[in-house]
Amino acid sequence: MKSPTRYRRPPKASHYPRGDLIREKVIVFTRYPEPGKAKTRLIPSLGPEGAAKLQREMTEHVLVRVRQLKSYRPVMIEVRHEGGDESLMREWLGPDLSYNPQGPGDLGERMAHAFREAFQTGMDRVVLTGTDCPGITGGLLQEAFESLMDTDVVLGAANDGGYYLIGLRQNVPRLFVEIPWGTEEVLQRTRWVVDGLRLSLRLLRVLDDIDRPEDLPVWREASEDGLTSPSPCRISIIIPTLNEVENIAQTIRGTQGASDVEVIVVDGGSTDKTMKVARSCGATVITSPPGRARQMNAGAAIATGGVLLFLHGDTRLPKGFDHHIHETLALPGTVAGAFRLRIDKSLAGLRFVERAANWRSRRFGLPYGDQAIFLGAALFRSLGGFPEMPIMEDFELIRRLRRRGYVMIAPAAAMTSARRWETFGVWKTTLINCVIPVAYYLGVSPSRLAHWYRRKRRIL
Repeated sequence: MKSPTRYRRPPKASHYPRGDLIREKVIVFTRYPEPGKAKTRLIPSLGPEGAAKLQREMTEHVLVRVRQLKSYRPVMIEVRHEGGDESLMREWLGPDLSYNPQGPGDLGERMAHAFREAFQTGMDRVVLTGTDCPGITGGLLQEAFESLMDTDVVLGAANDGGYYLIGLRQNVPRLFVEIPWGTEEVLQRTRWVVDGLRLSLRLLRVLDDIDRPEDLPVWREASEDGLTSPSPCRISIIIPTLNEVENIAQTIRGTQGASDVEVIVVDGGSTDKTMKVARSCGATVITSPPGRARQMNAGAAIATGGVLLFLHGDTRLPKGFDHHIHETLALPGTVAGAFRLRIDKSLAGLRFVERAANWRSRRFGLPYGDQAIFLGAALFRSLGGFPEMPIMEDFELIRRLRRRGYVMIAPAAAMTSARRWETFGVWKTTLINCVIPVAYYLGVSPSRLAHWYRRKRRIL
């Protein structure tokens, strides 16, 4: 029986000649964010565009950390990609990195190929990482390289049984053979191979990765630390929808022409062409379980703007809304805002409804969701987002915001559809809209209110 292969250990780092030649490399494995091909396991929840957007943002997030490492350790950075080509990758991630396709084969063959080429070009230490673990930091990468000074293999364990990082100081192709990639056995099987080859091993701390819908809160928490470089001036417009095909195109068109704006449509299970129309208008479209609060929270989870604007699918923003938002949020003590209410029909009584709603909003700082509520993304997340209630989620969020500061009304009106008042009558609808907040104040549960509201609407 043959004895296990024992790899020849390279000399310690102190034996290397010093000079300007860079002998360390970070290899980042990623995929070009093409809808339908990126983050495929998340497509049922985020949709093709939403999954591709997440892929793009997570790659950029990791590369911020890798570039951090380069600021205090002279390393080469190579991006190995699936999909796209070199020109597309350079346009996306910048000209300061080198780009190569991952090539054919399973994950193990592609990683083995990347390490082989790196060591053939004279590298002494090579660290390869993916983009699924947003907890990677420049300090963690530095720890991996420092460990490789006197350790053969460094592994960063992921919480799903795989690994998010592998570092080597010599080529060891056996590490990538007969490993059940994509299973919870990857890390353990790799450790067995390391032991069989009599190589020394260092394990880095365990990190969470993002592969499934239930992992998305990990991304939200990681992106809050500011290193993903979200634009503080960008406005992320989040539109929850359910069978809004008659309104959604006009609503999205009303957002166009503003500077540094993204539109995220979160659909709760439409049976019409709402999602198709929204995509054709240039919006990012994702799906979530139904419920306005859940949908808006799902949109906020992938938003990249420093400001969040929650817009109903049948409401249109005023011209210059972006300037009004920035000017309103800049007012001393202001934590959030909304627009004045305007209804798009001239039914008898609607002007009174508008005046009453606008007086309430100004006097008490209590706008409702159809007035397009806006606030800073960091504040929204610190509050835990919208409470996932079947009704009154906007009312409750505003109540929490008022404890932090002023909720101001911008000097422009958002135009909302009159369909509720047309269907159920102006005064009956207004009465219901007055009774529900009072009942909520008195302690009636949101689920009971929602049941009562649906029942009254059927009767009326």
